[in-house]
Amino acid sequence: MSIVILTGAGISAESGLGTFRDKDGLWSRYDLNDVATPEGYARNPEMVQDFYDARRANCRGAAPNAAHQALGRLTAARPDTLLVTQNVDDLHERGGARGVVHMHGELSRALCAACDHRWDAPEAMAVSDTCPACNATATRPDVVWFGEMPYHMDRIYDALITADLFVAIGTSGSVYPAAGFVTEAKRAGAETLELNLEPSEAYGLFDAGRYGPASQIVPLWVDEVIGA
Repeated sequence: MSIVILTGAGISAESGLGTFRDKDGLWSRYDLNDVATPEGYARNPEMVQDFYDARRANCRGAAPNAAHQALGRLTAARPDTLLVTQNVDDLHERGGARGVVHMHGELSRALCAACDHRWDAPEAMAVSDTCPACNATATRPDVVWFGEMPYHMDRIYDALITADLFVAIGTSGSVYPAAGFVTEAKRAGAETLELNLEPSEAYGLFDAGRYGPASQIVPLWVDEVIGA
């Protein structure tokens, strides 16, 4: 059975990383137009770099929870599983997951806007940093901002149209293109399952749903899949 899993911010919330769209989420304290758009970076790059430095520090201080660890067990036991995440943290990898596809980039990586070179980001990035490949002062976090195209879309869609099962975990179901993955998978004949704290905006599109804290419901589902 080929499985495609999509995870969102909800899977990392129990590790202390804020979600974006709940009432206490990151976007309730920051204007996304200021810190998560190319235009915001052009207006005030220092503030944006400081914001992502803080997120990077927050991520380093967090630990994978039982949901991350369960998906690590699943990818080890079922190599035909493709784990796609909207998250820019590395908790899946630290939880043991293999071959994670980061469609929105990674906090731990830096990007040169001039030559598209990528490298491991330092703990703190500065506007004055130069690219190690071309020496341009055009470095930025390697994260996908609103209005930019997510990464690895061809690979993701290829997996969706051949999947037997599509599972969305901890995602709001409101941000495209990821919100459309369930429709793509269903159109191709896959079964669909939502695992979330509560029904998402797209819950009606799924064949089934299980609801509760990710650290509880994800390990139970993984145990069923791998027969633990």
